Amino acid sequence: MRRPPLSGLLALAATVPGVVVALAGAEVPAPVAALVFGGAIVGAAFVLAWAAEAAQVDVSAGLAVAVLALIAVLPEYSVDFVFAWRGGEAARQWGADCQPPGGDGTPACSLALANMTGANRILVGIGWVVVVLIAWRRSKERGITLGRADAVPLAFLTIASLYCLILPFKRTLTLWDTVVLVAVFVAYSWRVSRAPAGEPELIGPSAWVGNLAKVPRRTTVIALFLVSAAVILLAAEPFAQSLVDTGRQLGISQFLLVQWVAPLASEAPELLVAGLYAYRLHTTEALGALVSSKVNQWTLLVGTLPVVFAASSRGWSGLPIEPAQRGELLLTAAQSLLAIALLLGLTLSLRAALVLLGLFLVQFVLAAVLPREHHGRELVALSVVYLALAVVAVVRKRACLVPMLRDGLLTRYSDLGGEMHCTTTGGGRLRLRTRLRAAMSVHPNG
Repeated sequence: MRRPPLSGLLALAATVPGVVVALAGAEVPAPVAALVFGGAIVGAAFVLAWAAEAAQVDVSAGLAVAVLALIAVLPEYSVDFVFAWRGGEAARQWGADCQPPGGDGTPACSLALANMTGANRILVGIGWVVVVLIAWRRSKERGITLGRADAVPLAFLTIASLYCLILPFKRTLTLWDTVVLVAVFVAYSWRVSRAPAGEPELIGPSAWVGNLAKVPRRTTVIALFLVSAAVILLAAEPFAQSLVDTGRQLGISQFLLVQWVAPLASEAPELLVAGLYAYRLHTTEALGALVSSKVNQWTLLVGTLPVVFAASSRGWSGLPIEPAQRGELLLTAAQSLLAIALLLGLTLSLRAALVLLGLFLVQFVLAAVLPREHHGRELVALSVVYLALAVVAVVRKRACLVPMLRDGLLTRYSDLGGEMHCTTTGGGRLRLRTRLRAAMSVHPNG
């Protein structure tokens, strides 16, 4: 393959308008700016993902875990950090209310949490489900089975989700939360760094880069990293501002745009790549990658928000959690726990995926039909439903809980091949037959 694939050239081309507008300092209408800068972020995120995949030809497994896991989620981090920084500036200027006296808009401090909770819920409610649906349409298999090695991200996701369940009952997201969640991420990174190296399966632009000779390949990978990172950092702040301005001009809720539109832009490449893997029937790899991405966002992303806020506000009081955001955090944690419970047997069935999708969509239906004065109650009600279903799923699969945690936290990677056995309450034996390659695979980057 001598010429770069068309998809790679299109991704690079998508970054050009945003870069030109940003460097020229041109003033364009807010909705147009949102499209231009959002397109630049999406294009750069695709380039990052392909460069990260191609880099696995040269780097060790441990280095890949430490570096690529961060690179893969840079688009989401960059946008969320902008909102956290602006929240800190607002807190320094106006105090804990994070807005001028008498302001009736969305407090600046709420936007960072809105972006984070939206990204996390999209990843599970849309990403996981789409992979299962594509696999079902392509192979008629009514579910996806993960390898035993995928118990590692699932176990750490369990720890992070249980801790994050206490966040809705706090007034601030503090640096202590940073210590705990970043420690979980570091432990997770160290754990997956023990996995044996394997040959990456490259497709599309990443395969073109990976098949280059050694020196051109490494030069190209470094260049793609630098270019895409520069584009993301250049476009992140104007993209965030254009979303806020668009909401103000069009009468659309800023909160709605920040929580759902911005994460869709930053998560789109990741979801599309996972969908492509599922379409090619690499279903274990597709779902495993999204599970690992959820770990990254639910630990490192959440944990670093207070650091950005503290640096911007020049204080130690922590990122305020507004009453409305408590419901969002509770719903996000509850959704995460249900997703874990449904995956306890390392299989996500079509029925379970449809449950996740249905509950994800119900929130929007309830928000549309409920009177404005009752908004927020649907979040608590749905959280209760998520948690109740999670308890039912755990009870039914309780024999799978200890094996999953043991494999995820303690079992050596060299012993994570073969089969895992656990018995459900219905008396049926759940036998997870996995290919050795799938069982030994790890997906540290999202």
